[in-house]
Amino acid sequence: MATKSTEPHRSSRRTFLKGTTVAAAAPAAAALLAGALPGTAAAADASALPDYAPVPSASVGPALNADGYFVGPITRNLYWVTDSYYQAMFLTTREGVVLVDAPPTIGHSLLRAIEQVTRANGMPGKVTHLVYSHSHADHIGASVILGKDVVRIGHTETRRLLRLDRDPNRPAPTVTFDDRYVLKVGGERLELAYHGPNHSPDNIFIHAPDHATLMVVDVLYPGWVPFQNLAVSQDIPAWVKAQDVAMDYPWQTLVGGHLGRLGVRADGDTQRQYMADLDASVRKASSTVDPTPYFQKYGPSGNSWAVFKTYLEAVAQQAADPVIAKYSGSLAAADVFTADNAFALLESLRIDAGQLGPFGIRP
Repeated sequence: MATKSTEPHRSSRRTFLKGTTVAAAAPAAAALLAGALPGTAAAADASALPDYAPVPSASVGPALNADGYFVGPITRNLYWVTDSYYQAMFLTTREGVVLVDAPPTIGHSLLRAIEQVTRANGMPGKVTHLVYSHSHADHIGASVILGKDVVRIGHTETRRLLRLDRDPNRPAPTVTFDDRYVLKVGGERLELAYHGPNHSPDNIFIHAPDHATLMVVDVLYPGWVPFQNLAVSQDIPAWVKAQDVAMDYPWQTLVGGHLGRLGVRADGDTQRQYMADLDASVRKASSTVDPTPYFQKYGPSGNSWAVFKTYLEAVAQQAADPVIAKYSGSLAAADVFTADNAFALLESLRIDAGQLGPFGIRP
């Protein structure tokens, strides 16, 4: 039954994307994914949806093929694949393929991409090893399609989390490590390292030193602002620090796990500047937005949550406005997620840094 219900959707998505560019396909495909799944409500009227600033051309990746993905070399036998939403990376070796992550939106196109590449370069096409960047289903939820024989590798915490989740699409890794692990397959190597929690408790750094390439997921977003609420990260201070950790690696190419293009070092510098600007703006807004009206309006009725909501959202929006103005035209979606990111940073400053503002120690 599952095959009958999902395969037509997968085929229609490939047909829908055929012959389109990433920029043209992405918004339309999002609507298809959201509204065409069996058993879901009808899609919203597109005309009623908000308009956002155009995506800068420098933020757009290569055009997708007829199957809705792009695969290309990074250097020599190291490759990447994207559907313009997510990214994976793989090494072809004389002993088989080492794949890093298995995003479900790419799904079986991972196998198509690998077959396409190995058929052309004459390397074995079987995936022998799968590295998990972290436990989140949106990045490894297609692990199941690789079968039981693949060696799955991840952090010790990844195994613990996946055993708790008990998701059949994400088998727990059988090979784990705590701090560092060097994976050697067919004359190639990947250096895996854990630098502490950041986006998630288990997110790792995957370095291909012979290819001057780093893959770290949900930390740096080349050409784009970070995803909503600073990548829905569980430890905001550590996530901010992870950007510095990433830049300390000697890479020339970054695989960030999201969106349609690879990163270069200038992208990391830009995001760190975006975060510095956002931090400064949040701190300034925290000290200039007067909390009095919010307490006057909602305090007498005892609606404490309304006080928090309206005041914090006002601070976040005031903080976001100058940052949006600065980065519109250079970072895609600056107007989409910067207010959310300001809110997440504001909450981190309150909770993690103790900058409580009007909710501090009563005089």
